[in-house]
Amino acid sequence: MVHYTSFPTAVGDCGIAWRGDLVVATRLPDARPADTDARLAARTGGTPGAPPASMRQVIAAITALLEGQRTDLSFVACDLASVEPFAAQVYTATRAVPAGETTTYGAIARALGNVQFARRVGTALGRNPLPLIIPCHRVVGAHGALTGFSATGGVALKRRLLAIEGAPVGGVLDLFDG
Repeated sequence: MVHYTSFPTAVGDCGIAWRGDLVVATRLPDARPADTDARLAARTGGTPGAPPASMRQVIAAITALLEGQRTDLSFVACDLASVEPFAAQVYTATRAVPAGETTTYGAIARALGNVQFARRVGTALGRNPLPLIIPCHRVVGAHGALTGFSATGGVALKRRLLAIEGAPVGGVLDLFDG
């Protein structure tokens, strides 16, 4: 059974859904906390619940990240069983981008074998079920352009998340080059 809860952060109330010790979904803040919960419930079919210790650890790490601490979320176990294979590859590559750094859609596409996949990378990230754990906000357009961001708040929230992490905006570290 899937459960979810919301929790306060420096950018507003975020949400998390889990099954056992696996994170099923996360949610960046909506305009109202009730909207965050409603969207998590609709996405996962879950019910509200008190987070177990493993999820409290994830919540603490997300909260720390959003307070500007260099926090590595690679320890978080995620349920991506329903994600199509290409998106799973994109999410794996995106999880490798550390806090405080950025890369481009094209660089991830190139790392996956074809720079022509850049739009497909963007589409996959636009459907990201685990924002922050899969840090899609760290992926920017060519030359550091802050292009669309599907979370409530759009590009302004993406810019804020990058600023919290101290990431370059406009000058991109191409993590996958080299």
